[in-house]
Amino acid sequence: MRRATIIGAGMAGLSAAVELARDGWKVELSDSAAQAGGRCRSYHDPQLGRVIDNGNHLVLAGNQAVATYLATIGASDRVVGPASASFDFVDLKDGARWTIRPNDGPIPWWLLFAGRRVPGTGIASYAALGRLLVGRNSDRVSDRIDLSGQLARLLIDPVLLSALNTDPREGSARLAAAVIKGSLARGGKASAPRIAEPTLAAAFVEPALAWLALRGGRLATGTRLRALVTEGDRVTGLDFGDGIEPVHGPVILAVPPWVAQSLLPGLSAPTEFRAIVNAHFAFAPPPGTPAMIGVIGGTAEWIFAFEDRISVTVSGADRLVDTDRETLARTFWGEIAAIHKLPTELPPWQIVKEKRATFAATPEQDALRPGAATQYRNLFLAGDWTQTGLPATIEGAIRSGVTAAKLANRLT
Repeated sequence: MRRATIIGAGMAGLSAAVELARDGWKVELSDSAAQAGGRCRSYHDPQLGRVIDNGNHLVLAGNQAVATYLATIGASDRVVGPASASFDFVDLKDGARWTIRPNDGPIPWWLLFAGRRVPGTGIASYAALGRLLVGRNSDRVSDRIDLSGQLARLLIDPVLLSALNTDPREGSARLAAAVIKGSLARGGKASAPRIAEPTLAAAFVEPALAWLALRGGRLATGTRLRALVTEGDRVTGLDFGDGIEPVHGPVILAVPPWVAQSLLPGLSAPTEFRAIVNAHFAFAPPPGTPAMIGVIGGTAEWIFAFEDRISVTVSGADRLVDTDRETLARTFWGEIAAIHKLPTELPPWQIVKEKRATFAATPEQDALRPGAATQYRNLFLAGDWTQTGLPATIEGAIRSGVTAAKLANRLT
């Protein structure tokens, strides 16, 4: 049986493993962490007495790589959301609330109706989204569209900030355009939000590991790769610190960029990163609470309501990573309580800060992203930081794993 080795069991590594196993390979995964999943991990938090995700990761109905991955591992029903796109927003500045409701098809007739648009915007202002789609790879979002108006403040800014995890004023227009082309430009059907239930691990990780195990796949956790042993144009061994393991087939490195650079000196990869801050509260939301609501003018940016908890996500959150955790919890809960009309008493909480959550999605950092192939004919790269054509998203991570697996398949 053909064997492949995958270093890193996050979404990129798992998707590469699934792709190869589907083609008859026996895959061996290893990860330095105690569990698979990478940044899409779930764990029991004793402070909350609940299983929570490290962060709230949104996918869209039109994410084809995600859909194929979930269908393959039998987990398509583990992500849920409305049949059509519908996004709730609230502005803490004046208490205004509205819902963006694109129509299902690609011809945007929804713009003809004021009740479906951002408050105070006319049809003509949405032409800005069209201008975003054309330009140079070196363009920032702010080079292509005006980010000073009502539409930018109430829709473009919050949506692109969450997609890029980078302020749109410095963010890559190319990557922002790729997000729009894959979602809103295809219509509301492709833009409908999907959230993992009950957890990220239950949707994306556990079904994949079970599916792989049935096909002879193995996972070793708590195992860190120290070095690659090479000979000519091939990787011939892997050093995990307790001897050299020989390699006879393809190897896929699905690790963070700084780890890949330590193993492959001279590798071009992003060097700047942006933080994400998440908050979780042990409070069951009352019936009718929106599953997700965007917050304008607050510290929180997106509030997610699960069956047994309420969570907050803040993207591009470098300004918050050094803030006292309890201060953040009280700030977030104050906004949640005001928006959802809940008691102001702070429930049990947890704050999760990821200082290097994603690469900075600027044109300069995007240009540093490598492809999947390396100078070694049996070594390939995967990860949302590689050149996927997308920002650092679950869709991009899964796409990168598929790309690396297809290259590995060519070795035979």
